[in-house]
Amino acid sequence: MTVVIAADQANALEKAAAALEQGAVIGVPTDTVYGLVCLYNDAAAIDRLFAAKERPSQKALPVLLGDAEQASAVVRSARQTAAQALIERYWPGPLTLVLPARSHLPPALTAGGDTVGVRLPAHSFLRALARRVGPLASSSANRSGEPPCATPAAVLAQLDGRIPLLIDAGPAPLAQASTVLDLCAPQPILLREGPIGPQELAAAGIRPGVRSEK
Repeated sequence: MTVVIAADQANALEKAAAALEQGAVIGVPTDTVYGLVCLYNDAAAIDRLFAAKERPSQKALPVLLGDAEQASAVVRSARQTAAQALIERYWPGPLTLVLPARSHLPPALTAGGDTVGVRLPAHSFLRALARRVGPLASSSANRSGEPPCATPAAVLAQLDGRIPLLIDAGPAPLAQASTVLDLCAPQPILLREGPIGPQELAAAGIRPGVRSEK
């Protein structure tokens, strides 16, 4: 049975950090939808994340950051003009950027590819957690193929007993998965539409093509 702890409980951050450092996969609130997270460089924990939600292994995992500087741990460069403009305008927030991955990342994290999605979420608990333990491999907290979860109750309905700990911060503010933008192609590609749409991207000088993530 999954233990649920309120995010504002005095020791919630310590308990979440300890679980992650012991290799666990836990449920956490984000600004978009609830997520499953583990340490980004723990290959065994990443395998457990895939198993918990029955996610196909050919799907890479994005990484959530505690601050923008942590991006350097997982990407080779976030300093190209397009990335910098978007980071300055939309981080922290619901925008995942796909950038060149560092070679040391576990293959399961990138699905054997050479890119990785990174995001700085606009959620204070989650950023504090990532600052404490390092970048977090992540996926939405639902079984693969089922709808993302915007409340702790919805997470438990799908994943109770599959994860040891869920941090409860009430309903997710946006209740919508992040926008995913691939900046590794010659032209930026919108992989998933989300809260930051084409008009907002255009305001940062980005007019992406569109490719379905499926």
